[in-house]
Amino acid sequence: MIKKHYLQKVILCFILMSTTFITFAHQPDQSYLYFRIYPDRIEGTIELTIKDINLAFDKEIDPKPYFKEPNAEIEKAPLPAEWEQYIPELKEYLLSRVSIKNGDQILNINFKDFEILSLSRSVYILHNFELLPAITTPENLEIDYNLIFDKHTIHRGLVIIEHNWKAGVINNESISSLIFSPSNTTQTLSLTNLSLWKGFVAMIKLGMWHIYIGVDHIFFLLALILPAVILKRTREDRAIVPVSTFRSAFWYILKIVTLFTIAHSITLTLAALGIIQLESWLIESIIAISIGLAALHNIYPIFSKSENVIAFVFGLFHGLGFASVLGEKGIEGEYLALSLFGFNVGVEIGQVLIICALFPILFLLRKKSFYKHILFYGSLFLIAASIYWFIERFFDVNFLLDDYIGKAINKVLKIIGLK
Repeated sequence: MIKKHYLQKVILCFILMSTTFITFAHQPDQSYLYFRIYPDRIEGTIELTIKDINLAFDKEIDPKPYFKEPNAEIEKAPLPAEWEQYIPELKEYLLSRVSIKNGDQILNINFKDFEILSLSRSVYILHNFELLPAITTPENLEIDYNLIFDKHTIHRGLVIIEHNWKAGVINNESISSLIFSPSNTTQTLSLTNLSLWKGFVAMIKLGMWHIYIGVDHIFFLLALILPAVILKRTREDRAIVPVSTFRSAFWYILKIVTLFTIAHSITLTLAALGIIQLESWLIESIIAISIGLAALHNIYPIFSKSENVIAFVFGLFHGLGFASVLGEKGIEGEYLALSLFGFNVGVEIGQVLIICALFPILFLLRKKSFYKHILFYGSLFLIAASIYWFIERFFDVNFLLDDYIGKAINKVLKIIGLK
C-alpha cells in the first residue's frame, strides 16, 4: 500500500516541474542581428520570425502560407505586398528596442529594404539597414538589444558578424559574437579583436541554454536517469534492487547520455548540411513519443536491448529537433563545423550538469522503500507529458495549457522582481 504523504511529495514535485517548464518545451526563440563591416560603411540585418512579430504586436499572422517544402533551396525574396502595412510599425518597434553607438556617438539605423526568408519550419522577416553617419571601421560598437524580452523571458538575441575583412571574417553565418538575454541587454561588440575562440564559447553557451529550454529533452534525460540507481530489471524480475556503488552507476548514466549526445550530433549535423530534412510536426511528435517509451520501459521493460540503444536511437530524432536551432535557420558558412561542435559541447555540458544535480539525490534515495513510487509515478508523469505533447504536435492542436501556464509564470516573475 502506498503511503499517502510519500505519494503527495512525489506528485507535488512533478507538478512543480511541469508548471515551471512545460510551456517552454523545445522552442528556438531566437532573433538575429547581423553586421557587415566595410572600409567606409557598416550594414546589417535584423531578423525576426513571424512568430516573434505576432508576439511583439499581439497579432495573429499565419506563417504557414510562406513555409518552404523540405529540401527546397533556401533563398531570400522581396517582402510580399501584404506585409507593406506592417512596415511602419516594425520600424518604430525596432528603433525603440535596438540602439548602436560608437563611443559616445549614436549611430542611426537607416532601414533600406525588407525581405522574407521562408524555411520549412519558420519564416523570418529581414530588416536590412545601414548605420549613419558612414564611418570607417571603429574598434567597438556598444549595442543595446531588447527585442521580445518583455514578452518571452527565454528569448535570446544573437549577434553575428557576417563580413569584416579587416578582422578576417568573410561569409560567416555560424559563429555568434554576442548573445543577448533579458538580464544582459547591453554589450560591447569588438570589431578589431575578434577570435574564433569567443565565437566558439558563445556557441557552447547557446547549446547549454537550449538544453534548459528544451524541456522535452530534459524529460527524456530524466526518463533515463530515474532507473540508473537500480540494477537492470527484466520483464520476469522487476524487483527494485539498488546499485551498490555511486561511481559505477554515475559512469553508467554518463555513458548513456554521451551516446545520446553522439546520436543527436550526427543528425543535427546532417540537418544543418541539408542532407536530412523532415517535417517539423513529425520530428516533434517522435520526440514526444520517445519520452513516453523510455518512461514506460522504466515501469515495464519493453526493449530487449539495454538503455544504450534507447538513448542512441531516440537521440537521432532529438538531433533533428535541435536542428530547428541551427540547421533550420540556415546558419552556414566557413565556421559551420566549429559552430556545430561548440553547440554540441554546450548540450553535453548542460546534460552533465543536470545529471550532477539530480543523480546524487536519486542515489541517496535509492534504498528507501518509497523509491519504487518515485520511479513508478515519475515515469507515469513523463508518459502523461509525452501523450500531451504528442497529441498537440501530431494533430496540430493547442490545449491552451501552455499559454495559461506561461502567463502565470510571467506574473510570478514580475511579482518577485525577476521580470
